[in-house]
Amino acid sequence: MALSTGIFSTSFLCAKTAPFRSSPSLRVSPHPANLRLVRAVTSATAASSSEPSTTKVREPRGIMKPRPVSPEMQDVVGEPVIPRTQALKRIWAYIKERDLQDPQDKKVIICDEKLKKIFAGKDRVGFLEIAKLIGPHFL
Repeated sequence: MALSTGIFSTSFLCAKTAPFRSSPSLRVSPHPANLRLVRAVTSATAASSSEPSTTKVREPRGIMKPRPVSPEMQDVVGEPVIPRTQALKRIWAYIKERDLQDPQDKKVIICDEKLKKIFAGKDRVGFLEIAKLIGPHFL
């Protein structure tokens, strides 16, 4: 028996029986063709499947949850409360708008004054370091 969201349904295998014989040893063939899946549907299952589903929208969690940011981060991203994913997108947009990537190595960002405040005062930051360096700015 399985229970899911308050609805009971049972599934079991049922073997087709051979015609009754007078022999004492009744046998059921082990072949899959003689087996079938039977599902008993209760009235609760039938009623719930006919009604439109009302799914609850789940609140964002983890990196998708909006969090307050420091004033330094707010200067770059433009909002006081923002999810981590959106903050990272806006930082990249800021970098690309101002052409702050190193022309020789696009994986390195050359920081201007606003970015230095976010990236712990570093002049150059690798793109893999960005996610780690913005962490302390989420309050």
